[in-house]
Amino acid sequence: MIDIKISSVPLNLQSCIDRVMTPDSGGIDIFIGTVRNSTNGKKVIHLEFEAYESMALNEMKKIAEDIIRKWPVHKIAIHHRTGILQIGEIPVIIAVSAAHRNAAFDACRYAIDTLKQTVPIWKKEAFEDGEVWVAAHP
Repeated sequence: MIDIKISSVPLNLQSCIDRVMTPDSGGIDIFIGTVRNSTNGKKVIHLEFEAYESMALNEMKKIAEDIIRKWPVHKIAIHHRTGILQIGEIPVIIAVSAAHRNAAFDACRYAIDTLKQTVPIWKKEAFEDGEVWVAAHP
């Protein structure tokens, strides 16, 4: 029912879909985070993600367990990548299946919003003129 992963290799969208698909699910909502080419008007060269892996996995599992308590979902996949990612690469995929779309939409939004607030994964943005750590978590 819950599939949590932190990986240093590229994430696989189809794998996430396959992990949450069930015969009784009427919908799957997917959030795909991608590395964009600019932030606040500055050209981004790449992003780097680091995680306190054991704690991050535990926090990601808590998010999934909260979702199961709050919404009638069937399966949840939360995958996050670490390392240096180039423009267009995928640092995070969240997939949620449910019988009805509203539960899947609401749960997926909750997952990404909560992940960004509570999971110890840090992002460094590299620009042409320097680097800055952003989105630090507890």
